[in-house]
Amino acid sequence: MCIAVFIWQAHPLYPLLLFQNRDEIHCRQVMPSEPVAWWNGRDILAGRDMVAGGTWMGCSRDGRIAVLTNVLELHNIPEARSRGELPVLFLESKKSPKEFAELLVKRAQEYNGFNLILADITSKKMVYFSNRPKGESIVVQEVSPGIHVLSNAKLDAPWHKAQRLKMNFEAMLNEYGESDLPIREMLKKLMRDTTKAERNVLPGICSTDWEHNLSSIFVEVDTPLGLYGTRSSVALSIRSNGRISYFETYLEDGSWKEKTVNYHISEAEAQIQ
Repeated sequence: MCIAVFIWQAHPLYPLLLFQNRDEIHCRQVMPSEPVAWWNGRDILAGRDMVAGGTWMGCSRDGRIAVLTNVLELHNIPEARSRGELPVLFLESKKSPKEFAELLVKRAQEYNGFNLILADITSKKMVYFSNRPKGESIVVQEVSPGIHVLSNAKLDAPWHKAQRLKMNFEAMLNEYGESDLPIREMLKKLMRDTTKAERNVLPGICSTDWEHNLSSIFVEVDTPLGLYGTRSSVALSIRSNGRISYFETYLEDGSWKEKTVNYHISEAEAQIQ
């Protein structure tokens, strides 16, 4: 599971500022995922799922962004295609976010439940869509300027952890105003929050105990398969001059490590106005 909060086209210095946590079984593999890096021979900057080969969030040299979360549901289809390939397919595509999403709608049911954010910084376009609930028409939604939260339900769904994260993010933005933001400090304060929801406000999809354990922004819970929880926290900041900074803290060999990659959006016409 993952959760992300972001401000889109509503800050004077940052066309996009995004924070995300990624949760998974810690013992899924010796190294379930690789930290952020440029993928060999490809213009993709992202972490990589070492089991399925995809990613949960990434960006490209020309300013394309993709963010993926799973939908919380009782049953998954074992033979479904890997959802982690969706960000990769978009980042390597030349289609606009809307064009790509509309093509993907036609085969969206080949995947287990997902939420997908697709953005092009240079054209200032961002869309969201999900292939859940099952049986409902899939609508590609243009994301409006402002603050949004994506968890394991629809975009801006009023889950406790989503509302809490949005509230805390708004408070920090108001505190710092229009000045430069201490992004690493914000990441730590926002995404290490272990406050759980009251049981009477849980969504009621899975067992109450499981949902309660997942109801904090930062997750850590013992399961029969081993420890499950947050293994990676990311801050992605994009400045109005096209400078992108991808900062990640990640768990490796029992300790938290850090990595930062900075670059500028390629091509002169990519200058953000």
